[in-house]
Amino acid sequence: MTSRLSAEIAAAAARLVVEEGLEYGQAKRRAARDLGAGDGRKLDLPSNDELEEEVRSYIELFCADSQPQELRALRELALTWMERLAEFRPHLTGAVWRGTATRLSDIHLQLFCDDAKSAELALIDRGVNYHVGAMNGPRNEKIDVLSIPAKCPSLGDTVTVHLSILDHDDMRGALKADGQGRSPRGGIAALRGLLEGES
Repeated sequence: MTSRLSAEIAAAAARLVVEEGLEYGQAKRRAARDLGAGDGRKLDLPSNDELEEEVRSYIELFCADSQPQELRALRELALTWMERLAEFRPHLTGAVWRGTATRLSDIHLQLFCDDAKSAELALIDRGVNYHVGAMNGPRNEKIDVLSIPAKCPSLGDTVTVHLSILDHDDMRGALKADGQGRSPRGGIAALRGLLEGES
């Protein structure tokens, strides 16, 4: 059962996700602080599913006219990069895959590589500028994240494309559905299917 404070945090965090492009964890912590509830570390914060529900409600209320076009532009840009990196079995995840992205959202792609450095070498060979970061991977080990500033002509803006470099073996179970029967990511064919369905 969701507490009243948790529900308030979810509503405030949803606004931050949509209006400022914050990631879920960052949005929940800031919303907790903004509501005077501390930094969120010891609080019963809303789950990502609860926050996503609030994000969808917020978009429906305040962004229904613009968000579908912005989402399509981001999905088309994601598909372009997935096709460029097809050799690394790219999968789209995050808000662009789930349908809650706006023009402020980043694109998150997961690459499944036999050699962790192969994707980086491919970007170098193609003259692509990128920044190297890190995050926790599926087995709680640090993985490289390559971030690319990519022009999105449809939005008239630059969008950050994050490439999470995963081991080829991590593909096992990658398409396993969540508790609500939704896949947390999709490959090139799945994304093309979404775009065709929107046409």
